[in-house]
Amino acid sequence: MRPVVVVGDAGLDVVARHSGPIAHGGDVRAKVTIEPGGAGANTAVWLAACGASPVLVARVGADSAGRQVHSELTSAGVQCAFAVDPELATCCVVVLVDEDGQRSMLPDRGANARFSPADLDPGLLAASHGHLHLSGYVLLDATSRPAGLAALEAARNAGWTTSVDPQAAVLIHSAEAFMEDVRGVDILMPNADELQALTGSADPAAGKDLLTYVGAVVVTTGPDGASWVDADELISVPAEVTECVDSTGAGDAFDAGFLAAWLAGASKRDALLGGVRAGSRAVSVVGAQPPR
Repeated sequence: MRPVVVVGDAGLDVVARHSGPIAHGGDVRAKVTIEPGGAGANTAVWLAACGASPVLVARVGADSAGRQVHSELTSAGVQCAFAVDPELATCCVVVLVDEDGQRSMLPDRGANARFSPADLDPGLLAASHGHLHLSGYVLLDATSRPAGLAALEAARNAGWTTSVDPQAAVLIHSAEAFMEDVRGVDILMPNADELQALTGSADPAAGKDLLTYVGAVVVTTGPDGASWVDADELISVPAEVTECVDSTGAGDAFDAGFLAAWLAGASKRDALLGGVRAGSRAVSVVGAQPPR
């Protein structure tokens, strides 16, 4: 498999699985755990679980959380290329998970918000025929956007293929501006909500409207599966029937399963199936990363 570098957030998730509606100003019983998280870290760990040897580029704080994240990712088979911020804390996200396994997030990107172009070591892109995957959170925050753009440019200059997951439909305030940022990317990987934010439609076929900017669009549609869209064809595969315990990180896991298969030479359909398998595994467990 080709070398793969993931650029994105790393941090900790405080996961609260509550047993009823949130009572504003009141109490709701919950099961609370602290789990490793961050969209970039999630994809990197799932890539390792799928047989890849990923490198994760991120920024953490000079704190115990940053050290814990580094240790846990390393033990999971991820090489950490971390910048350490002397002032800001490591990313932390409060994740509220309802009885249907659907998550709502309260993120504090912390040190990741100060991710800078200097945090990417050019030596990581020295190998030929590698792949760089960028978490869209990096582009959707004005303070880290220059680093995301620099990472994509460096990968293209090195002859690497690239992919981007938009990550958050509600943070895409200008579809045109976002698509200009990802112009030239080989694969854009939105979910249905993000596709609607970018095109006005959640139908995977709307991915064709984005092909003037990117080479292909891979759309995840939750219980309806996933689709590949390029200039030649639209290929769809069904989802697996799985009990949803916690949907946190399902898209990050799909990205990893798809990329691991695609980078290993799988067909478009088989790569989609690889993504669906990883996403299904992700929703069946608490937390955004594989149990270990």
